[in-house]
Amino acid sequence: MAGEAVTGSRSETRRERWLGWVDGSLFTLCVGSILVVVAGGLVQVSFGAFTMSIAQAWQAVFNPDVIFSLRAWEAFVLGAEVPEMGEQSLIVWNIRLPRVFVAILVGMNLAVSGAIFQAVTRNELASPFILGVSSGAGLMILLTLVVFSGLSAFLPLIASIGGAVAFIIVYAIAWKNGTSPVRLVLAGVIVGTVFGSLQTALFFFADDLGVVQSAIAWTTGSLTGTDWEQVRMALPWTGVAMLLALISSRQLNLLLLGESTAKSLGMSVEKVRFALSGVAVLAAAASIAVAGIVGFVGLIVPHMVRNIVGSDYRKLVIGCVFAGPALMVAADVGARLALNPVQIPVGIVTGLVGGPYFLYLMRKQQNMGEI
Repeated sequence: MAGEAVTGSRSETRRERWLGWVDGSLFTLCVGSILVVVAGGLVQVSFGAFTMSIAQAWQAVFNPDVIFSLRAWEAFVLGAEVPEMGEQSLIVWNIRLPRVFVAILVGMNLAVSGAIFQAVTRNELASPFILGVSSGAGLMILLTLVVFSGLSAFLPLIASIGGAVAFIIVYAIAWKNGTSPVRLVLAGVIVGTVFGSLQTALFFFADDLGVVQSAIAWTTGSLTGTDWEQVRMALPWTGVAMLLALISSRQLNLLLLGESTAKSLGMSVEKVRFALSGVAVLAAAASIAVAGIVGFVGLIVPHMVRNIVGSDYRKLVIGCVFAGPALMVAADVGARLALNPVQIPVGIVTGLVGGPYFLYLMRKQQNMGEI
């Protein structure tokens, strides 16, 4: 009996360690985010050049001939030939739903990437956009599109290399017997400005006007024209990045305690910092490769989630996984329908939302910077 009691107490302790941090605020955030994604997806599949009622749209979404068709999923996931299906199902499944899925993946990647960068730098102003990672990844992708178009199949890997190089440059500039939040932000602004200028210069080497127009739309962040190819491109990298981020939540919490405390607990701070930075760069690159440079998502979503669930990264990462897609799907609905029939890049909408929110944070908090 005593042995059974000890075993039971151990299993209960283990359960509390893994699930004790799940609380009502995190559950509410996740459920609310799912509802926003579902509502935004409903709007996205219901409106467009080919108009259908909400009932027709959802009949097409839940069409069993598509959902339970192996040939259809081979076409969506593996890129095989799309089988015959009804006109409404074809439009919903081949054009409109992939855009929602890409928005989900992009929001997830940017939010988690920003949360990781904020822990790695102990700087709540950090994000892929502000730290120059977006500009570095963007420069490499733009270079590929304009000069080396044959390498377009490797865009996520190319974007990861560009983002990693940009972050290493930022870290090297900011390093002076250690780093500080202010130096990291200033270095990120410098690197982002230089890489942004190089992006603009590349336009002069593009002879095709169509390439220039698509590149301009891409540099502002856009989901227009996305399809299952973009889903297939981003999904594997997203899965790897999200899994690594969830596994690394304990290390992220330790980094917030400061270098001296983390070292006293046995952490190799620099190795962990750069490994986690690699995860953040991978997540940001997967987003940039399919949607371009979407600003502010990686900055404001971790702030919003932190205000709701607190600073524990076990909750923060999961909150970002749900809240990021909610923001992106909602922003893309606005980008697609606000000036219908004209579609604006989603990066413009996130900038219009993120800028005022960031100013609000600055006015609300006396000291912004180091966490």
